Amino acid sequence: MPEHPDTSRGELRYGAVIALSLLAVLGLIAAWSVLIPGVADWENLVAAIIGSLRLTGPVATAFAAWAAIRRRAATRGRRLTAWRATLSPLSVVAVVLLSFAVTSGVLALKTLLSDEVGRLWPSGLVMGVAGLTLYVMLGWVTGWLIPFPVTPFTAGVGCHVLVVWLADGHRWWSALAPTTPEPYDLFERMEPDLFLNQTLWLAGLSVALLLTWAAWVARRPLVLTSATLAVLVAGGGAARLHGGHPAVPTEPVAYTCQEWPITVCVHPGMRPGLAELGSAFTELAARLNGTSMAFSRVEQRSRDHFARPRAGVVVIHVDDLSPGYAGEARREVVARLPRSCGTGGPYDAVVTAWLRGDPLPDGPGPEQLRAAAWFSALTEDQRRDWMRTHHREFTLCRLGPGHFSDTAYPQVADPSVTWGYVPPTPAPAH
Repeated sequence: MPEHPDTSRGELRYGAVIALSLLAVLGLIAAWSVLIPGVADWENLVAAIIGSLRLTGPVATAFAAWAAIRRRAATRGRRLTAWRATLSPLSVVAVVLLSFAVTSGVLALKTLLSDEVGRLWPSGLVMGVAGLTLYVMLGWVTGWLIPFPVTPFTAGVGCHVLVVWLADGHRWWSALAPTTPEPYDLFERMEPDLFLNQTLWLAGLSVALLLTWAAWVARRPLVLTSATLAVLVAGGGAARLHGGHPAVPTEPVAYTCQEWPITVCVHPGMRPGLAELGSAFTELAARLNGTSMAFSRVEQRSRDHFARPRAGVVVIHVDDLSPGYAGEARREVVARLPRSCGTGGPYDAVVTAWLRGDPLPDGPGPEQLRAAAWFSALTEDQRRDWMRTHHREFTLCRLGPGHFSDTAYPQVADPSVTWGYVPPTPAPAH
């Protein structure tokens, strides 16, 4: 900002440095909270950067309102030209966008250092720039019109409430806010047409606010002509958002797969989780081998994908690679096993815990305690053999105490279905 009588250059520089540092730190914190842990994907990066505006935008509004109050106090009684009037809010925009560039650069470096996949959408970053510019202009106009000490805080909170209300709506106006839907779905393709329409709306409204304010302060009615054109651009963007945007055709995901001993396929951005997922589901597949619930392929899909998988395929939903993701995916698959009853009784809980990989339950009644004790005394191969024999009773929830006794253990195993299991050598006859 230029120097003014009542506002020292040092004060303005100090405020700009504080705002730049605070916005950069808050932007990184907010973006990191949106990033899907363990995923190196360019679209994930764009969604995180845009998502950070929910926090940095209101802070930028408060900073702009403070700067506008200081600027008005410094120019009291002086008449400014339209050009000189626009320099001050544009300098605030420059500071805010510099912090945005810092946040974007750090996240881009993190993605580059990983095995990145996907496509970087510059239109999404441009929309973020337009959104931050609108935040600044809203704060600047508010601070100029209402020059009170509480105005910056009130303007920041008000913008946050407004944007959250818009973004959390389920109608077309949710696209008016400079945000993306949360939580971000890795399987959803980004829509460049939506970003373009949002940019037209946000940038047009920002320019209209800037020129209208400059025309009023500088008393130049002709500047309103340009502001009118900006309003038309903003209206065109809003109309395109209201009319909807063409759906991006869904393309089959080019899975990254681990082929042995079973096939486990995930989104390319989550390939670091293949080893842990493969280990968890290979064990589950071995325990279900030879039963009506057997499978040999695992596919990660979006939670919005409801198509029934073909025989021998199980679907997993892995939202991120935070600790325990493989165990959670396995528990979800076990809960969806084709069974004709609900949760079953105490005996079913013993088998379900074994399939999930959890410790066998020791309650709530003595019958479950005895069943768990008997089942835990079996070896892993014996449990798999037991499962092949009694899987029908398990799927029909008909397990009882007679299935957890010495007479329940099968005497003969079919070698064709003993995946990883070697039948014991019979004792010599006497």
